[in-house]
Amino acid sequence: MIALTRLNHQDVLVNVAHIVTVEATPDTLVTLQNGEKIMVRETPAEVVERVMAFLRRVGWIAMLMRNEKGG
Repeated sequence: MIALTRLNHQDVLVNVAHIVTVEATPDTLVTLQNGEKIMVRETPAEVVERVMAFLRRVGWIAMLMRNEKGG
C-alpha cells in the first residue's frame, strides 16, 4: 500500500494492485479496479514514484524484470 493525500488533506492508503489509472484532470485522479475514484494532492509522477518504490521494497520489480527476460 502507498500513502496518498486527499484534496481535503486526509491521508488515504491505496493498494497498488488495485490502481487502474492515474491522470491529471488537473487534480490527480486515481481510479481503482472497483470503479472508485480518488482525487489526491500528489501529482501523477509522485504517485508513480510511490508505486515504483513500493514495488521495489516488496521485490516485485526484480520479479517482473526476471519474467520479462524469460527466466
